[in-house]
Amino acid sequence: MSAFTARPRTRLFAAATVALAALSLTACNDKLGVQDEGAAQTGTTAPTSTQAPEKTGGAGQTGGSTSGNSSTGGDKGSGGTTGSNGGKSSGGKTGGGKTNGGSGANSGSNTSASSVPCSGANTKVTAQSVSRPINHMLLTVTNTGTKTCDLYYYPALNFDDAQSVPPVMKDSQPQAVTTLTPGQSGYAAVALAGGDNGTGTNGHTAKSLAVYFFDRNNNSISPAATPSLPAKGVYVDDSLRVTYWLSSAQDALTY
Repeated sequence: MSAFTARPRTRLFAAATVALAALSLTACNDKLGVQDEGAAQTGTTAPTSTQAPEKTGGAGQTGGSTSGNSSTGGDKGSGGTTGSNGGKSSGGKTGGGKTNGGSGANSGSNTSASSVPCSGANTKVTAQSVSRPINHMLLTVTNTGTKTCDLYYYPALNFDDAQSVPPVMKDSQPQAVTTLTPGQSGYAAVALAGGDNGTGTNGHTAKSLAVYFFDRNNNSISPAATPSLPAKGVYVDDSLRVTYWLSSAQDALTY
């Protein structure tokens, strides 16, 4: 009985041992399976690291921004063009300076650089009574010299050693100085008396006349011209006045 009983126990023990071994193997397999899943998860992380170049590519987009900065640099280049325009503008001013110089030359062209003031020394002056306008006399001055002369302002007249010269008719002023080449003549009209309206006073008959000239600075210069008057003289009063020197007798006699 005891031997028979011992065998079943031995078998049960062996069976239990086998079962425990099987459980141990199962547990090992489970652990290995978990480790495999972990490995699989680790492998899944690898594409994430693969995506890193895409971020680098993003940095490449930042590089695109750098390219944009280069475009901005192009804008700076445009600024350089603006600078060129500025240079052209500056050149324009220089041109303005040339224009001003030309304007000065035109102003100076009214008189020749080699001309001299007209005076009694280089001219001949005549005094002629005219019928129209009434109570007027025409002065004619002819350049008898070898150089061009300039008739500045108006004739300063002295009848019979008068203490003052008659005033000028301001509205007769020409736009430029009357210039005479050798042999050429200029003209001035003299309103001797008050005319038809009888406004003149202190009238008298003058027998002599001296004609003085002016230089560029409005200074009287000598010698004076002494044209002859009609034998009976000319009647003058305190309304006596003269025109500027003009290049046309017709223009002179319109005042």
